[in-house]
Amino acid sequence: MAAWRLVPFHRYPPRENMAIDEAILREVQRSGGPPTIRLYGWLSPAVSIGHFQHIDREIDLEACRKGGVTVVRRPTGGKAVYHDDDLTYAVIAAENTSLFPPTILETYRVISQCLVQGLHKLGVEAILAEEGREPGEGSLDASCFSVPSLHELLVKGRKICGSAQMRSRGVFLQQGSLLMSFDPEKTCDVTLPHREPQARQVQALQEKVTSLYEHLPRSVTREDVCKGLIEAFQTGWKISFAEGSLTPEEETLKDRLLATKYADLSKRKGKI
Repeated sequence: MAAWRLVPFHRYPPRENMAIDEAILREVQRSGGPPTIRLYGWLSPAVSIGHFQHIDREIDLEACRKGGVTVVRRPTGGKAVYHDDDLTYAVIAAENTSLFPPTILETYRVISQCLVQGLHKLGVEAILAEEGREPGEGSLDASCFSVPSLHELLVKGRKICGSAQMRSRGVFLQQGSLLMSFDPEKTCDVTLPHREPQARQVQALQEKVTSLYEHLPRSVTREDVCKGLIEAFQTGWKISFAEGSLTPEEETLKDRLLATKYADLSKRKGKI
C-alpha cells in the first residue's frame, strides 16, 4: 500500500496558502519526497487568479480593495476563484506515480472520482462533467465557476468544485475549491467584465453554481467533509496516509516565496 503524506486542514492567509502549495511542489521535485494531499481554508476573503489570467482585464481591483479581498496569483492555471466559505485541496505527486495516467485530463478524472466518492459518503450525489471546456481552456468569463471543465464535479447539473493543474519537471500540482456555500454577488463584484446589470449576472451564476450547504444541513462541518474526502482517497487509490506538517526545507522555501513572489496584487497600481 503506497504511503502518502496528509497535511491536515488548517486556515491560512491567502498568500501563504499559495506559497505553501508551491513550496511542497518544489521540494517534491528537489528531493523526491512523498506525494502529498493538503486540505485548507482561507483566513480572509480572497480571489486567486489563474497563472495566465490578465488581472487588469478580469479582476475588479478597486472592488477588491474596498471589500478587503486579497488578490493572489495561483501557480496553477484556470480562471478566478473567490475564496471565503470553501474547502480547498491540493494534490502534489510525481507525474509517473502509478495511480495517474500521463495526461492532464485523465489525472483530473482520477482525482475527481475520489472527490465524487467523498461527497457520496456525505449524501451528496455528485457526478463528473462529461462535457465542458478542457482544463485551463479560456472562456469569456473570468470566474472559474462560470463554465465547468471536463471531469469537474456537478450536482444536479450545477458546478460545485473547480480545479486547476500545473506540471513542472516531472511533478504536478492540482488545486481545487469545493464550495461549502456560494456568494454570487461577491463573485460578480470582484470579477470582470461587468457586461450587464449585476442582478442578471448573479442570476446566471446561481443557475450554474451550487454548494454543499444547498444539499446538506449546516451541522455538517468542514471536518466531516475532510474525513469523507480522506476516506475516499484512501479506499479509491488504496493508499495510506501519514499526517505531517511542512518540512524545515518547505518552511524556508515558503517564507522565501512569500517575500518574493506572492504579493497581494490588489494593492498594486497600474497594469499587471
